Amino acid sequence: MAHNTTWEILIIGGGLAGLTAALHLSRAGCRVLLIEKYTYPHHKVCGEYVSNEVLPYLNHLGIDPFAIGARSITTFQVSTKTGKTLKVELPQGGFGISRFAFDDLLYKHVRQQATVVFDTVDQVTFAGSTFVVATQKGDTYQASFVLGAFGKRSNIDGVLGRSFIKQKSPWLAVKAHYTYTFPEDTVALHNFEGGYCGLSRTETNAVNACYITTFRSFKRFRTIPDFQKEVISKNPHMKHFFSEAEALFDKPLAISQISFESKRPVEDHIFMIGDSAGLIHPLCGNGMAMAIHAAKIFSELYLDFAQKEHRDRAVLEKAYTKAWQSAFLKRLQTGRRVQSLLLQPVLSDLGYKVATAFPRMVLALIRQTHGKPF
Repeated sequence: MAHNTTWEILIIGGGLAGLTAALHLSRAGCRVLLIEKYTYPHHKVCGEYVSNEVLPYLNHLGIDPFAIGARSITTFQVSTKTGKTLKVELPQGGFGISRFAFDDLLYKHVRQQATVVFDTVDQVTFAGSTFVVATQKGDTYQASFVLGAFGKRSNIDGVLGRSFIKQKSPWLAVKAHYTYTFPEDTVALHNFEGGYCGLSRTETNAVNACYITTFRSFKRFRTIPDFQKEVISKNPHMKHFFSEAEALFDKPLAISQISFESKRPVEDHIFMIGDSAGLIHPLCGNGMAMAIHAAKIFSELYLDFAQKEHRDRAVLEKAYTKAWQSAFLKRLQTGRRVQSLLLQPVLSDLGYKVATAFPRMVLALIRQTHGKPF
């Protein structure tokens, strides 16, 4: 079924980036259509820790994560493969909240302002000044501008011929919620051979455990429980966790082919936000905040652009690319370097010794992967 209405903004993907952009733009009076695959609420593979840098902005949009039970986090704990541990106070802190609750909270606000359709986008074409977006259900929509907020990896990446999608990625991630005695104010990162696992509390008091590892490390074992027992549990902190924690999911969620390769913020005139534009390593613990920040960057640039008498799409694309790179490029580069360090045993042990002797270096590293409140 074709739709004659031409939307001002069409957003593909209803994760944090897409929902935040939809809320910001629709509150400003834009005609916004958001297309999302799955109905809310639903779980996603995610670290579920958010830097407090986004709180002022969320509050400005009428969103209060603490009103639905988000847990305040002030302490960061990291351990080596052998369990050597370092703790530091987070410079500005953060909060723990599940994507199940956070996305649903945003969606409830968005649906009052914008139009949301649950469908899968199959094709995006651009001609002249208009996009035509086709979906799996056979519907087509027209829009003046399209935002790509479809996450880490999507069929749309293939449709657009994005370079990273053609390369095999060695990374996969697994996530589940557990009942476990764990400090409410702490986010922990425990390293193991070939990867690392994050632990933090969510609004239900459950502990979110999300780990990333290489396929090479994982493929030697037939099941997720076997891998957790034989590899992850060599870190004594994780051994205690998996021996004491009670799983709340029937089975863990898993995703593969996670790419940390560079991506372009604008692709075929589509403005990429969130993980669609660039994925920060989970060990930096800031992907959710980056997604929200990217939505803010685009929304503000677009609203300024829309007020101009003479509008040049190329000018907006250039401005967004510059602003996105200024905000995130150094963070992504730092994340890649830190990941490379932690996955090399000799360098990891050396890094631990240096960090123990000079804890301010850890704080400086955290600041490099986090932004200032906005």
